[in-house]
Amino acid sequence: MDEIKAFRTFLLAAQKRNFAQVARELDTTPAFVTRTIAALEAQLGVQLFVRTTRRVSLTTDGALFAARIDPAMRMLVDARTDMINAHKADEGRLRLNAPMSLGQRVLPQILGSFRNLYPKIAIELSLTDRLVDMVEQDFDLAIRISGPPSDKFTIWRKICEVRRILVAAPGSTCSAAMHPNELNPDACLAYSPDSRLETWELSDGKTTVTVSAGRSVSANNGELLARMAADGAGVTLLPVFIVADHLKAGRLVPILSGWQPPQLWLTLYYPPYQKLPPRIDAFSNFVEQNIPALMTTLE
Repeated sequence: MDEIKAFRTFLLAAQKRNFAQVARELDTTPAFVTRTIAALEAQLGVQLFVRTTRRVSLTTDGALFAARIDPAMRMLVDARTDMINAHKADEGRLRLNAPMSLGQRVLPQILGSFRNLYPKIAIELSLTDRLVDMVEQDFDLAIRISGPPSDKFTIWRKICEVRRILVAAPGSTCSAAMHPNELNPDACLAYSPDSRLETWELSDGKTTVTVSAGRSVSANNGELLARMAADGAGVTLLPVFIVADHLKAGRLVPILSGWQPPQLWLTLYYPPYQKLPPRIDAFSNFVEQNIPALMTTLE
């Protein structure tokens, strides 16, 4: 006996109290419904229904059994639906992790446009600048801005490079620096996911100079550092999209433009899939097609 089918038949009979109606809804015969219920009663060793010529009614044991298995059957149906949707490109849940500033400045337009194309995909977005355990925290995809991945076993896709610049308030001591060695270490505001020191590697194409930042101030949020630099607190090294508004408004100016740091990558990271589920692949392709141009406009 197919127990799942038998349980489904029983629950529908418990709801309809009419075997003929159950048969119509299941596209079968009343005799099949009767045999299924009888086989289930024989297996359980209890009578589930009291049958009359006009209708059937649940026995006490039948009502108790229905109450016990109904939640489980609903969970099975939901699990089946979720699994089917998970392997469709246009349905299901997409759980994402991204850096805070990228989430605030770039992703609203990306997610809005993606949802217009795929309205049946539910988005769950978590913003944090810390690296996350994607498997333990149940993320389908993480967007990161960092150096090139060094772990060859990690599944990732490079989307674009992210340009960084040194910025300071116009007229400040830092804005007049002509060489990295002229920067006051106490005025170098560091970005670090762990709010620790940061080492800036700056090159003019011939020479590389390292600057230790964060001796006085370090933070794990670029927006805060940009605002502090705009208020004259020092110099900071940040992606252009974070400081773009301050640059346009004149609150910050680029400094030491001849000295460039290594560029960062905007990269998509995945759990250890053997093959990307269609909905994740669809989102990845959408990001690859749209974020580079959007990042350029923000610069």
